[in-house]
Amino acid sequence: MSFTSEVKKEASLLKLTGDDARAQLSALVQMTSSLSISSRGMSLIVTTGNASVSRAVYSLMKQRYEVEIESAVKRRMNLKKNLIYILRIYGPTREILEDLGIYSTRGLLDKPLQKIVSKESCARAYLMGAFMAEGSVNSPENSNYHLEIKAMNQAQASFLVDLMERFNIPSKTIERRNKVIVYVKQAEKIGDFLRCIGTTENLFKFEDARISRDFVNSMQRLNNVEVANEVKSMKAANRQLEDIATLEEYDLLKTLDQKLKDVIALRKENPESSLTELMGLYEERFNATVSKSGMNHRFVKIHELALQARKEREE
Repeated sequence: MSFTSEVKKEASLLKLTGDDARAQLSALVQMTSSLSISSRGMSLIVTTGNASVSRAVYSLMKQRYEVEIESAVKRRMNLKKNLIYILRIYGPTREILEDLGIYSTRGLLDKPLQKIVSKESCARAYLMGAFMAEGSVNSPENSNYHLEIKAMNQAQASFLVDLMERFNIPSKTIERRNKVIVYVKQAEKIGDFLRCIGTTENLFKFEDARISRDFVNSMQRLNNVEVANEVKSMKAANRQLEDIATLEEYDLLKTLDQKLKDVIALRKENPESSLTELMGLYEERFNATVSKSGMNHRFVKIHELALQARKEREE
């Protein structure tokens, strides 16, 4: 089962009542259903590819309204041949849609009336229903964090963006295949969305995977820095040894002051040590401290003398 399906299944098992149930059902009906007129009058046809969502709509409809529901399952005629769950709902259709805030004297509305989400718990329930109907979220094992909800139109997309903003979850929109997609890319905010809609079990899964990946990435970055510093230190040490070899070749060591002779002796004895490590060795041997810049300055002086010696040889 995909992570999206797991989140929807958990959401479908959360028992909502009253206005919260109405808000959730408002999103589910508007985003999964169509109107049909037959000899039995007007009916709602709910179509979804998720069994948990189908069960949730069935349960909420029976809980709130006096309706008759016929269910069916079909197989998509495509390569994957996924199942489609269909609910045909007979009852006071217009009154149901009015109660759900998606129908008025002007007809079907592009977005629900504000009263449907006036309470914070109702806003959460509506977002839950919208995600169940048309939402998806990448697996926490995937480093490409992405959560999205396919809105029916621009008005509903803006409605969803405003709802998420109420819970400090910034989102953006993009058009794709005649749909307006509301999406969230930040891992932390995707976690906030899962927390907002009450899917705590899958929130823990998501956060555990995210924290583990961030820890591994941080360790990898630290390792990369350490390796880079090690390579840098090795290059510097090799260059210093080359400079020392040049001074030895031209018998110039005896002309140097004692401080330069001391660091030369240390470097020859410790060819792989970093500058910081040489500072510690210097203090142990000579019972004197030298700063990193001071140690570096001595090697710079040695390098200058070696360059001068090479230049004189070329001339």
